[in-house]
Amino acid sequence: MNAPRDMEGWHGWEQYAPFYDWENARTVGRRDIRFWQHLAKECGGPVLELGCGTGRVSLPVARVVGRVVGIDRSHAMLKRAWRRVRRADLAHRLSLVRGDIRALPFITSMRFRLVMAPYGVLQSLLRDRDLRDVLASVRGVLQPGGTFAIDLVPELSSWREYTRRVTLRGQTSGGTRVRLVESVRQDPSRKLTSFDQEFIEGRGLTSRSHRFTLVFRSLSVRQMTGRLRRAGFRIGQVAGDYQRGGWHPEADICVIVSKRD
Repeated sequence: MNAPRDMEGWHGWEQYAPFYDWENARTVGRRDIRFWQHLAKECGGPVLELGCGTGRVSLPVARVVGRVVGIDRSHAMLKRAWRRVRRADLAHRLSLVRGDIRALPFITSMRFRLVMAPYGVLQSLLRDRDLRDVLASVRGVLQPGGTFAIDLVPELSSWREYTRRVTLRGQTSGGTRVRLVESVRQDPSRKLTSFDQEFIEGRGLTSRSHRFTLVFRSLSVRQMTGRLRRAGFRIGQVAGDYQRGGWHPEADICVIVSKRD
């Protein structure tokens, strides 16, 4: 069964919020953090993160740059981010905004030296017009010559489909057992990959299940660089890892650093 035609890329993220940090600590971890910190130091602030989630990237970037803004559509994600900001005592450096990245609310109030789109956030834009709107909006909030950096998983459409596979298991810091049962579905005609997630929490003899679907769009390196150029960006670097090594077709991620013309 393919993703419904009315499916939006942000659907499912409210339900994902309680498990986002737990899962990413076991998958992505911090392998990209140093890259974003170094880039932010090179560019200087202010810095904007698109789809900041729980602050996984924004918080460590705020430790090295004086002014960071994170924007996300999910109230549940931002609620968790705010708690982390307060615990880290970074409210004077990091602001969080609930909003739509297709229409950034900073056009008349703020210009950024760096806009970051980590964690494949642009692949949650399931239609061409949504991506065009985001690129135009980003260009509008960047200072002339400002930097727009993104990362992608370039060939999601090549992932094998599977059904109800246990892909993660472990415990939370509070001792709750957690198991992720996942299915992957491909929609080749629309180049969409759906991840059907079921997080099962257990404590003692009781368990509780949380089900939702996250959908991402496949974007090749060629497609993304072409869209950036048409939107008024100049490609500075295309890397195949977070150490800025050269891009190659076997790379599992792609990092594109561009400049506003």
